[in-house]
Amino acid sequence: MSTDFDTIEYRVDEAVATITLNRPDVANAQDTQLLDELDAAFDLAEADDEVRVVVMAANGRHFSAGHDLKALVGDVEPDKWRQMRATPEGKFHHEKTMYFDRCLRIRDFPKPTIAAVHGKCIAAGVMLACMCDLIVASDDASFQNPVLRMTGAAVEILIEPWEMPPRKAKEFLLTAQTISAADAERLGMVNRVVPRDDLAATTKEMAEAIALVPPATAAVVKRSINKTLEFMGQRDSWDYHFMAHHWMHNTDTALGALERRMQKSSMKEVFAEHRDD
Repeated sequence: MSTDFDTIEYRVDEAVATITLNRPDVANAQDTQLLDELDAAFDLAEADDEVRVVVMAANGRHFSAGHDLKALVGDVEPDKWRQMRATPEGKFHHEKTMYFDRCLRIRDFPKPTIAAVHGKCIAAGVMLACMCDLIVASDDASFQNPVLRMTGAAVEILIEPWEMPPRKAKEFLLTAQTISAADAERLGMVNRVVPRDDLAATTKEMAEAIALVPPATAAVVKRSINKTLEFMGQRDSWDYHFMAHHWMHNTDTALGALERRMQKSSMKEVFAEHRDD
């Protein structure tokens, strides 16, 4: 069974629902339409009692380049979102609704989730993948969060200290380094690394194995493990970071950088400014 969307694909095969990001021409950069449709797809998967596991994958060369910055600083998104982001209060509400709350919805989703990551997974792409319970990465996958160089305080949810040791998280963010799938597995960020040609089959095999667990059991154990992380302070740390992230948005440093960014002719030019030679 499949359902029509514009920016994602949704398909159910027996007990496994697969949500596929489908903006390959922009490396699956996340605009408001994609995030709306992603949320709607999770609604479908949650309502379908036959679905026991959800896989999040991507079409094209890359998993996700993160937020669609062209839409955020240009005239691409609907008027209601552009107008909302015109004030600090509006920007806070927009980012909490579209990014923070929707990512946590995936993290708290009652059914097990698996991200199948290939190619580049950058910034908000890393955040999105890490909301899933498990990550299977292809051997050509890489992970990076260069947002600090662009004056941002990482992205909306600071997942790095929970995905790797704190010193490695600091190195990853402060140096904007790109880590390979093999290094991500070594750090505990991904569960398994497989050849690119085997990514879909391996993820499907893992999903089918998980689907053998009764849904109520899977939901209880997933929630219990997530609650363990909350007792360790995960949710409180994410709340703190979201506020710090927005404070940084409104500093002279960030506002000046945004003004200069809007003068650039393309996002390719913006990224070139922050790339290592």
